[in-house]
Amino acid sequence: MTRVFSTIAFFLFFGLRAAFAQQGEAMWVQIEAHPSLREAQARAQIYSNALADVNGFRLGQGWYAIVLGPYARPDAEQVLRVYRAERQIPQDSFLARSNSLGQQFWPIGANILNRGVVAPPVQPAPEQPQATVQTPTQPSDETPAEARQSERLLTADERKGLQTALQAAGFYNSAIDGAFGRGTRRSMADWQQFNGFEATGILTTQQRKVLMDEYNAPLISAGMQRRSDTETGIEIDLPLAVTRFDRYEAPFAHFESSSDIGAQVLLISQEGSAATLRGLYDVMQTLEIVPLDGPRNRAKNSFTLEGRGNGIVSYTEAALKDGEIKGFTLVWPEGDEARRTRVLAAMKASFSRIEGVLDAGAGANAEQRVDLVSGLAIRKPRLSRSGFYVDGEGAVATVAEAVEGCTRITLDREHEAQVISTDADLGVALLRPTDALSPMAVAQLTTTEPRLQSEITLSGYSYEGVLGAPTLTYGTLADVRGLGGEAELARLALAAQEGDAGGPVFDAGGSVLGMLLATPKTGQDLPGDVSFAADAAALTDLLSSAGLSAQETPGGEPVSPDELNRRAQGMTVLVSCWE
Repeated sequence: MTRVFSTIAFFLFFGLRAAFAQQGEAMWVQIEAHPSLREAQARAQIYSNALADVNGFRLGQGWYAIVLGPYARPDAEQVLRVYRAERQIPQDSFLARSNSLGQQFWPIGANILNRGVVAPPVQPAPEQPQATVQTPTQPSDETPAEARQSERLLTADERKGLQTALQAAGFYNSAIDGAFGRGTRRSMADWQQFNGFEATGILTTQQRKVLMDEYNAPLISAGMQRRSDTETGIEIDLPLAVTRFDRYEAPFAHFESSSDIGAQVLLISQEGSAATLRGLYDVMQTLEIVPLDGPRNRAKNSFTLEGRGNGIVSYTEAALKDGEIKGFTLVWPEGDEARRTRVLAAMKASFSRIEGVLDAGAGANAEQRVDLVSGLAIRKPRLSRSGFYVDGEGAVATVAEAVEGCTRITLDREHEAQVISTDADLGVALLRPTDALSPMAVAQLTTTEPRLQSEITLSGYSYEGVLGAPTLTYGTLADVRGLGGEAELARLALAAQEGDAGGPVFDAGGSVLGMLLATPKTGQDLPGDVSFAADAAALTDLLSSAGLSAQETPGGEPVSPDELNRRAQGMTVLVSCWE
């Protein structure tokens, strides 16, 4: 009874909200999608018996979506939240925009998308199945005999195209062979009936145009046009309604977004060899426009890269032929998959090489920044901190904040690593590289208590990897305990940066007396030269508890600056946290 009451109140609330909603972008809650129209209609009927605002739309590529709406965005978010909580809709339901929806199939005869406003919610359907509303039959432009006569004039490719379009619309599931047998005729009749035409099983000239325009709607909306680019030596169909040419900056021709969807295209063109192609493959994977999640395929003379994440879907292909590397990248927003796949297929099918290759000096006067490659932003980690090798197989000690909330952790931006142990109280984490490494140097933890006011040296990536190598910072040991008397801490007098956290602190003999900790969050502003380190004894205990053996030393005579620098460079590592 409680749920029934809350649901009634819920409908009343949103009925009032939607009734007074002003014009604006309508939002929908997509709850299911099916490759079969009949199955989608059956599921829509079931949902309509229990929920309000149930609608069904074609998605393209033979899929049909069941959605709730339309709502203003705040209402859509609330609908999604409440119905998920009550388990009345699947937990993977999500918000969708109108531009992802095609022709409406439920309720039969409805056409909500053409109203252009956020409409009031439809009242809950009665418990009994709704009566079927018949779509009026549209007059035909040709008789069946005339339609069959015009059909004979179609080429083999045109006949296959009609079958492909019927398949994409969800009415045909057999071979694309251009032969109009019983299966094709049945699918034509089903399509005619669904679209309000007399179901003869023979498409007229007008009906063929309607079918193909519907199939090609994603390409038409994207403005696919042939582009012959003599600067890059590439001919290709491009989505020029949503992108526009911006500049040449070798090895790319940049087509930036010209609409609010944020699409982007690169044409790739440069002279080179197999080694150049491998270098391009590696560089492309460092760019923000190529998300990490997706397949990568590299052959001797070609590669493809796909990536999804951060709101985009990216595809890149490039190939080496006759000393020229040519290809393209398409970047498209997530949530518009039907249109993206059609645009990508058209680009791949139309791509061809013509004479010419982009001048290596193109764009030489463009803005130069260390975080850009040919005008494209390099992917950056959420944060980077320092660490150091603690065993011969590449285990690394670093600060705990360097590994919190990361989907991926890397060492020196190249090697993947996993957390094997964390001490939250101490603020230290231990990492193990996915593939065993052979460090040039491994920390030797001192077993001798260092002397107060003795000189110390910190090795760390002060600027989070911008300089490409660790920096040495000099200071003194202020105390062998923390401000509260903590025996596992040492207080340092040196001017450290955030990126230095996790770096090794050396004594004059080149032994590691501790690891620099992150700035404590105490709510107090300590003097700028006050830092803290986890001492060698605490690190030894942590390593032991994780099953690692620390390399220890009682220390010795001071080492030369060159030797200290060699040890620091060999053992200090950049630890990066990626989202």
